[in-house]
Amino acid sequence: MKRMKLMMLALFFVASWAQAQTADEIITNYFENTGGYENWGALKGVKMNFKVNQGGMEIPVEVVQLSDGKQYTKVSLQGNNFMQGVYDGNVLWNTNFQTMKAEKADAETTANHKLNTNDFPQDLYDYKKKGYKLELVGNETVEGTETFKLKLVKEPVTVDGEKVEDVVYYFFDKENFVPIAQESEVVSGPQKGVISHITFSDYQEVEGLYFPFSISQGVKDGPSQPITVDAIEVNPEIDESEFAFPEGE
Repeated sequence: MKRMKLMMLALFFVASWAQAQTADEIITNYFENTGGYENWGALKGVKMNFKVNQGGMEIPVEVVQLSDGKQYTKVSLQGNNFMQGVYDGNVLWNTNFQTMKAEKADAETTANHKLNTNDFPQDLYDYKKKGYKLELVGNETVEGTETFKLKLVKEPVTVDGEKVEDVVYYFFDKENFVPIAQESEVVSGPQKGVISHITFSDYQEVEGLYFPFSISQGVKDGPSQPITVDAIEVNPEIDESEFAFPEGE
């Protein structure tokens, strides 16, 4: 009996140690399986082109993210380009869909956006150096797939002058060690309190790195918008003028 108790105690400590190590093992496997940790770290930028369907109409969208924080989303609609989430390292701006004029974001929104630029190429990459906390919080079945559920706590964002916790949950496929879903609570705006739900699938290789080419964005247990990626380009050459706020407007 005493031997059995000692064996059970040993198994308990082994299981506890494995649990503590699992979160890091999962993301280490992920980065290695999708191109290698050093290769992800050497990435200078990504350009993604995809289409979204609105009312039966396909709308082309181009998203650019660079390692220095510069980024934009370009929406092509009825012959016009609407720039959204454009950031040049200092100024965050958008095109107003009604007036067609460029408008700068307020200071709080800009500050929160600047925090997100630290997450290139991904928020899980070098998370410890960023001061983030990562833990395995359990197992969960997502659309029939067994997953590890990871909780990532990032730097708090500011909402109406108050600091608010910024938490993202990732669901990693147990077999392939890639994220197939992501959830986070919307902390500001008209959808405040809603749980955002994003799914990822159809991982394909682009110059040695693997990206999901099928994405769906929506709310948990609610409607979602499927996105089909047409092309992904790594280390694109982007003219600096694309990020500049059009002062003359």
